Amino acid sequence: MSPVAIGLIGIVVLVLIFLLGMPVGFAMAFVGLAGFCYLTSTEAGLSLLARDVFCNFSAYSLTVIPMFVFMGSIAYASGMSRRLYNAGYTMFGQMRGGLAIATIAACAGFAAMCGSTNATAAAMGRVSLPEMKRYNYDDSLATGCVAAAGSLGILIPPSTIFIIYGILTQQDIGKLFIAGVLPGLLLATLFMAVVVLLCLRNPSLAPAGAPTSWKEKLAGLTGIFEMLVLFGLVVGGLFMGWFSPTQAGAAGAAGALFIGLARRQLSWRGFLFAIKDALRITCMVMVIITGAIIFGHFLAVAKLPLVLSDWVGGLPLPTAAIMGLIVLMYLLGGCFMDALALITLTIPIIYPLVLTLGFDPIWFGVIIVLVTEMGVITPPVGVNVYVIKGIAEDVPLETIFKGIFPFLAALIVAVAILMAFPDIATFLPSFARY
Repeated sequence: MSPVAIGLIGIVVLVLIFLLGMPVGFAMAFVGLAGFCYLTSTEAGLSLLARDVFCNFSAYSLTVIPMFVFMGSIAYASGMSRRLYNAGYTMFGQMRGGLAIATIAACAGFAAMCGSTNATAAAMGRVSLPEMKRYNYDDSLATGCVAAAGSLGILIPPSTIFIIYGILTQQDIGKLFIAGVLPGLLLATLFMAVVVLLCLRNPSLAPAGAPTSWKEKLAGLTGIFEMLVLFGLVVGGLFMGWFSPTQAGAAGAAGALFIGLARRQLSWRGFLFAIKDALRITCMVMVIITGAIIFGHFLAVAKLPLVLSDWVGGLPLPTAAIMGLIVLMYLLGGCFMDALALITLTIPIIYPLVLTLGFDPIWFGVIIVLVTEMGVITPPVGVNVYVIKGIAEDVPLETIFKGIFPFLAALIVAVAILMAFPDIATFLPSFARY
């Protein structure tokens, strides 16, 4: 049997193991080790396993993960999500659909401190859904809005997906973070436009809230200040060359801790929760990365990426059409697989092809994140939808999925805009000073 056939069998076996419920990182490590041993030798496979585990868990580049995850955990534990929502509410709440717009704005702000789509959806859902229910918002709009806006957590920096993509492709994580800023703002604007259009079409979906005075609006803006400080510290420090990505994460975590203590909003219980949450997420991500690298070595020995690149490169199609097929593949894959699993499984195969076609790897990283955002809200996996279901237990699951489809259209529009105007993603990184 040829190495390519073995590689294809390995992918099928891996997907079957995913469906059986084995943790993603362990599944990829198991299949990767077995396949590598089969194509080379048991001794070489065990040597590869020991080297990859040691090198990845001792790699300095991976220290960026716990820093940013801890920053997001501290931000949540110290109540920053509620203050961001209150700021959005005082600015937009009196408009028809204003609470939904405030939720999107707050999700964008919390994403700038968090980096996780699930955490963003959960944090903002706990705050915003009771308020929208109190003002008689339509359930599908309210829940769909939070589920979709929560996906901004993996686009607006810092982002765990950007970190994993950068490690797997050896791209600069700082530039990836900076590249996500403008697309993140674009997507948040498109989400708000969806709310406005839905309310214009059917005003009963979202009644107007109570008006607020300019004094209340100005007072509410204090909830944005701390987010701007952290975002400016992290992204501004990266942009100006003051910090490496790991140092920026450490500075952001220290800043979030200082703000929580200064406002006396961070309790000892909240601090312990943040530590445990950051530790759990960090361990999960590091195991997934290690498993993906082991599996990637198996695919390399099987020569699958090389064969795929040669085959696709020989297709009588323009490069834009080939990229469209890649995006479609990720969109369909995201319907059935977790975002982390999908990226770690496919990047070792797809990335060499992207380079062969001449696409910018930083731009492609942004496209990948946008497409995987679709996966966190599309059925049947739709992790964010299940997160919101856990908060709004009285809302049927089909109602939540119904509510996300208009926002899914906004995501597709965002991908189309980024493909037509790639400078939106590459403009800011070109000015980075490091």
